[in-house]
Amino acid sequence: MSDIDTIMRTAPVIPVIVIDEVEHAVPLAEALVAGGLRVLEVTLRTQAALPAIRAMKSVPGAIVGAGTVTNENELQQAIDAGSEFIVSPGLTETLGRAAIRHGIPFLPGIANAGDIMRGLDLGLTRFKFFPAMAAGGLPALKALAAPFWSVRFCPTGGITTENAAEWLAFDPVLCVGGSWVAPKGAPDKAAIEAMARDAMTLRA
Repeated sequence: MSDIDTIMRTAPVIPVIVIDEVEHAVPLAEALVAGGLRVLEVTLRTQAALPAIRAMKSVPGAIVGAGTVTNENELQQAIDAGSEFIVSPGLTETLGRAAIRHGIPFLPGIANAGDIMRGLDLGLTRFKFFPAMAAGGLPALKALAAPFWSVRFCPTGGITTENAAEWLAFDPVLCVGGSWVAPKGAPDKAAIEAMARDAMTLRA
């Protein structure tokens, strides 16, 4: 199993995926992986999410994880479904300790200095900056990153194909999370693969 730093460096964009129909999962994953986006975050926002994670695991090259994990029960369900990494919208000590205990790569959400310090206390140094645009955008992240020189980030929330490159140009940003590369509904594989290829070019 890779560590979270390696996973974050795999591609410049982590697709943030909402699956409503399990049968959409594999073709979506195939298209994203074919376009170069191998790290797939399936959010636990629908009944189809856990079966989708299990299904996507069959796609060669895919690194499938669970997003929107908010408590220990969801963490266990995600692990049981085969998740290779865990993303949460925020950070509690309980969830952080549980993820560490399971030894699974963990990317918790942070929005302020206190969140980062709580993570550092747990030995975590890789975070999701969320909600990125609503929490102050790139100026806010630059201000937060300054005192925490060892920390690296994956901004998520309001990241688009138009602004992703600007975020990725900031050295502490290893990748961004984006939903634009994984539109909801029945996957148009050719269009999604093309969007994934474009996303791969965002980091110079």
